[in-house]
Amino acid sequence: MKDNAKPSRLSTSPVTETGKGLAAGQIGLFTAIVIGVSTIAPSYVVASTLGPTAEAVGTHLPAIFIIGFIPMFLVALGYRELNRAMPDNGTTFTWVWKAFGPRAGWMGGWGMLAANIIVLSNLAGVAVDFFYLFLAQATGQEQLADLASNPWINVATCLVFMLGATWISVRGLHAASLVQYLLVGFQVLVLLWFTIAALDKAAPAVQFSPEWFNPLGIDSFSAMAVGLSLSIFAFWGWDVCLSMNEETKNGERTSGLAAGFTAVIVLAVYLLTSVSATVFAGVGDSGLGLANPENIGNVFAALAGPVMGPAAILLSLATLASCAASLQSTMISPARSMLAMGHHGALPPVFTRIHPKFGTPAFATIVAAVVSTAFYAMMRFVSTNVLNDTILALGMMICFYYGITAFACVWFFRYTLLASARNFFIRAVAPLLGGLALVAVFLQTTVDSLDPEYGSGTHVAGLGLVFVVGVGILVLGAVFLAGARKRRAGFYESRPETRYIKQENS
Repeated sequence: MKDNAKPSRLSTSPVTETGKGLAAGQIGLFTAIVIGVSTIAPSYVVASTLGPTAEAVGTHLPAIFIIGFIPMFLVALGYRELNRAMPDNGTTFTWVWKAFGPRAGWMGGWGMLAANIIVLSNLAGVAVDFFYLFLAQATGQEQLADLASNPWINVATCLVFMLGATWISVRGLHAASLVQYLLVGFQVLVLLWFTIAALDKAAPAVQFSPEWFNPLGIDSFSAMAVGLSLSIFAFWGWDVCLSMNEETKNGERTSGLAAGFTAVIVLAVYLLTSVSATVFAGVGDSGLGLANPENIGNVFAALAGPVMGPAAILLSLATLASCAASLQSTMISPARSMLAMGHHGALPPVFTRIHPKFGTPAFATIVAAVVSTAFYAMMRFVSTNVLNDTILALGMMICFYYGITAFACVWFFRYTLLASARNFFIRAVAPLLGGLALVAVFLQTTVDSLDPEYGSGTHVAGLGLVFVVGVGILVLGAVFLAGARKRRAGFYESRPETRYIKQENS
């Protein structure tokens, strides 16, 4: 690491890190987009978040999805700039470390790992629910769907799903992409079928109104913060494309384009499905209403039959496929983040182990799977609505690590911000605004989640479970940081990066 002398503003050499042992050039743009969409898992997201979001913002579902997209898009611009300058699969960890130093880098990386591990557990849980629902529909034995409510059977089935996803992930991105083509294509086609069928019904529950796209119609900032947290979660996952930047053809250019295309495709899917579901079912708290407590955690389970008739089983299968695809592809990000953290010295060297045949971070992948399964098992026995609580806690993690990465972009490029109008808006204004918006949502959610009734109403020592999980994980990261500073002093004594890049190309 260089000293702290003022960096040259004329440097054009990218800051690169190589030698991690990953197999390079495995996938192209289309495959990266497919993996990005599969990680976000639109069918799973719609099934699990449309209800809670409707409960918070009513018919303004399209508005909240658009508003949630805006800070994510602004932050994505900062991600793209950092990815160009430092194409490293550690992403947030590496970039925040180079901008603010090793302690901030650790906390950013910890937040990203926590978010991925939480969502892996959530994905597995939804996959279990839809697996038994699919079996019940396929066999006509309705009692099979009730097996998902048995915590022991639920956790055991979750473990099976996690083992399968881990096995595919260890075999590499090429093997994973072959599975993703089928699963992603199938779920997108079924979602389009659902959308058309819902809009085609003769007696809509609610007449469509352009007012649904007006964010000013939302009652309060607290309601908007809940909706934004869920909406941000709905778009989360596009950055997996950047985690693969060392394994894609044309590196940072391909991964950056893939991230952008992924976000836009998913936004279109959310707008279509949210409008069609609202028109068909309304946002009431009874009957088929999206805010009905009996439907809120899984709107597709309630709407599939009335909307698609005998083909309802396809929607259950599509959501199961969505969870399975995302479960596998989501493992890409935490495994490669831990690989990068081990490579740079923030984690023990064992995390740098690469599978000799498949060229993948096998050890880190297995660790991510084990921790996710353990977290899910704990939450399944503690929470009365594990899926809703983990999604809300996950929103806090996403806001935290995306926000700190956005600020890292502004600070890392601070010597080049006035070099051009492009630099000023893309490297400063966009990520700064996106980061501030995410921090505002994080703080509001933190305050609201103190209420024992927040989320499922489960609480620990008078504090809401969402607060305990979200803030508790960040505190745990700080505790681990204190211990790691002694064991890996070489990394934690390093200084922020002192080379800054002036890129004239767009």
